[in-house]
Amino acid sequence: MLIDAQFWPFLVAITLLTMSPGVDTLLVIRNTARGGVRDGLLTSLAICSGLFVHAAVSALGISLILLQSAWAFGLLKLAGAGYLIWLGVNSLLASRRGQGLPVAGVSGAPRAVPFWLPLREGFLSNVLNPKTVIFYMAFLPQFIAPGDPALFKSLFLAGVHFVIANIWQIAIAAMVGGAGRLLASRRFARWLNGLTGAVLVTFGVKLALERQPG
Repeated sequence: MLIDAQFWPFLVAITLLTMSPGVDTLLVIRNTARGGVRDGLLTSLAICSGLFVHAAVSALGISLILLQSAWAFGLLKLAGAGYLIWLGVNSLLASRRGQGLPVAGVSGAPRAVPFWLPLREGFLSNVLNPKTVIFYMAFLPQFIAPGDPALFKSLFLAGVHFVIANIWQIAIAAMVGGAGRLLASRRFARWLNGLTGAVLVTFGVKLALERQPG
């Protein structure tokens, strides 16, 4: 049964967790400021698509293998950390250049960002995050009864998470996109890129230095 007594606690918990600021929110804000609401929307869709990968991995038990294998977990962790640091360094370089963000209709700059770039950034940011692997491995089983089909139920719960996270992140993208004149300001662009870059690099370094759980 997909919607049972455990579904409503899951819905409340996943909504609150989704609204907690983190790397996903930061990436949506950065990409919306860089390429407009379209890029924020694509970033959100790509991030949330990664949830189905984690749900399938969790249900099939691959997460358990990753958590019990030091080298496999370490490889995933370093890949995710390296990607976050790479995104952060790009933002820091953009801050150093000091250019206004290309907000459509305000700065006059063309939309030079190809549609696949925010999709790639969002998807890899989510899939390469070992914390999401651990989260799904520890969180989803609490809402799956022994008689439930584990894979199907996991994908269903990931679908609910997909909808909630997209609603939240697209709302953020719309708010950021509405601040067009502010985002096109060179001073604000430098501040936003610098802050975003510093936070992403910090997240990446912290992730790389974290010890394997268990």
